[in-house]
Amino acid sequence: MNKRKLHHLWVNLRPVSYWYFLIGFIVTGLIATSALRQNNLEMVRLREAVHAADATGSGVEEALQALRKHVYGHMNTDLTSGDNAIHPPIQLAKTYERLVAGERARVAAINDEVSADAVRICEASFPAGQIQARAQCVQEYITKNSSKENQSVPKELYQYDFVSPFWSPDLAGWSILASSVFFMLFVLRFSLERWLKARFD
Repeated sequence: MNKRKLHHLWVNLRPVSYWYFLIGFIVTGLIATSALRQNNLEMVRLREAVHAADATGSGVEEALQALRKHVYGHMNTDLTSGDNAIHPPIQLAKTYERLVAGERARVAAINDEVSADAVRICEASFPAGQIQARAQCVQEYITKNSSKENQSVPKELYQYDFVSPFWSPDLAGWSILASSVFFMLFVLRFSLERWLKARFD
């Protein structure tokens, strides 16, 4: 390319200062930083709402769905265990404890009723003088009809990992994209100016 064409390119390029792109990069970068922080703060708020709902036993599923929707839809909201974590980040411990306590109460109520039935049936079957036979009858009836706690609900069903996306189409995502474009334009414009100046020297 001869100097005349280079000069023409330089004349057309000069009004578009690389400072515009640098300022654009800084502004969109600040917006991106603020938006990413806001995404994380909202995740923390929703996570606390899940813990509060778990503690009270009211609105647990709704709080969990709101947290899941936010994490899946926004950057910088990751809630995963990671390679070195011992426990998942979201654990509905109180909900699980209530389930276990409810199961214990259910089994205890059934077994109390079985014990009462055993005494009533065996008293009717064996007269007062046959104490040993009556006791054996009671024991056999309880053994045959008593209920055991249900162990079929694993604790893992009440533990959650949520993975946030690498990029999301929200304010944080678009501002990061814009910041990247401004930075590339800045580098390109700055490099081109240095190259043109070197050619004119």
